Amino acid sequence: MVAPFALVANERGARRLTAVDEAAACLGLYIGQKATTASALAPDLITADADPVADAVALTALNDWCSRFSPAVAVDPPDGVIMDIAGVAHLWGGEAAMLDDLIARLAANGIPARAAVAPTLGAAWAVAHFGSGLCAKDRAIVSPRDVAAALAPLPVAALRLTAQVATQITRLGLTTIGRLAALPRDQLTRRFGPEVVLRLDQAMGRVREALTFRRPPSPWFARLAFGDPISAPDDMTRVTGDIALKLCARLEAEGRGGRRFEIGFHRLDGLVCTLTIGLALPGRDAARIARLFQPRLETVDPGFGVEVVTLTAHEVETLSFRQRRLDDAREIAPEEGLAPLVDRLTNRLGATAVWRAQAHPSHIPERASARRPPLSRFVGEKWDPERPRPVRLFRRPEPIDVVAPVPDDPPILFRWRGRTHRVRLAEGPERLAREWWRAPLDDADPARLRDYYRVEDETGLRVWLFRAGLYRAETPAKWWLHGLFG
Repeated sequence: MVAPFALVANERGARRLTAVDEAAACLGLYIGQKATTASALAPDLITADADPVADAVALTALNDWCSRFSPAVAVDPPDGVIMDIAGVAHLWGGEAAMLDDLIARLAANGIPARAAVAPTLGAAWAVAHFGSGLCAKDRAIVSPRDVAAALAPLPVAALRLTAQVATQITRLGLTTIGRLAALPRDQLTRRFGPEVVLRLDQAMGRVREALTFRRPPSPWFARLAFGDPISAPDDMTRVTGDIALKLCARLEAEGRGGRRFEIGFHRLDGLVCTLTIGLALPGRDAARIARLFQPRLETVDPGFGVEVVTLTAHEVETLSFRQRRLDDAREIAPEEGLAPLVDRLTNRLGATAVWRAQAHPSHIPERASARRPPLSRFVGEKWDPERPRPVRLFRRPEPIDVVAPVPDDPPILFRWRGRTHRVRLAEGPERLAREWWRAPLDDADPARLRDYYRVEDETGLRVWLFRAGLYRAETPAKWWLHGLFG
């Protein structure tokens, strides 16, 4: 005979049970019971201290594991997982087969579970937690027309009410949801507050309920399951191409394209190895997507084998069709030319390493440009051709030594990085001051001013340098080199 087991923690000034196994529940032990009372009822009870932090970590890991069944998964603390399976149950041959597979896999990993499928979250939660008479082999499926009948015999606690409200309702003799639902709604609200009516409407499907998913859910989801686990590099490459074809066929049928794709390799031990690639423009070319994944497949550790592979498309947009010209000299579309190169560089170097500069409405050089996606359209400000700026602007201006007539003449010689440069041509000054709206109005420090010069030395080096502040005879001028023109 298996000894009963329970977790205990300090609650409300006493040691109480926070979780019990099936053997302990059969002996009448329950969550919230004092540990001393439980030990008196079950002298052979084995207890251990509860660890809420470890439980949360384990629940998060279980949440990630469940992504093999649906891309929309959310945790339901302290011991539940919620999945939106709309549009994916057919991948298992229906809801019943999907439930069987889920329960069997959890049991094989030593995780007892009860599961229910219903049109609403409230109904699924109620049946999974309290519908012992409805669950055959710890699983149940409730059809849309049977929601009210399935909920009617369940206790009011199945509505996810607070313990205080549920206890108050039960003491009045309203022991089931059916009895509670038969009362006038205005009386329920007046007596117990709006929570009861809201939870009842959510369970019945009269009011929608928002969920916070661990990852943004996407309906563009494909799945491949294998009879025998795979681990060989050639097999990983092949299934990546196969699942890309499967998902891209759906995208093409709907006239859509995705900007980001995430592939998940679900191992036998429950771990999920994910890889993500991005596209500069929406796309659905399966071969191209598979090629972007291929260099990174070597980083995937298959463990004892991969049994399921999933692929999800994010940032899906309508993909317009481009009319191609019939002559050989037709214009090359970005999708055919620059975009594949940008995608390879972005996925190899990182999303922040590939970008283009766009003019930003500021006359301060450090703020006059902004990073934009490499193939995004130019909008808003444009560069002023009357105010040329260097091709390379240093992140921080570098101090230099300058010989220059005063007060406003350009330099005739400067020393930068240990080398002396004699000026052949110079143009300026262009005076720039800090933006007054970014500083107090009484901040009139002359050092906030800069006099910029475009300078070319005897070797043809063209630089952009400036003198900080107004000229003062008693104070040596400070010069800085800010960029290179070529």
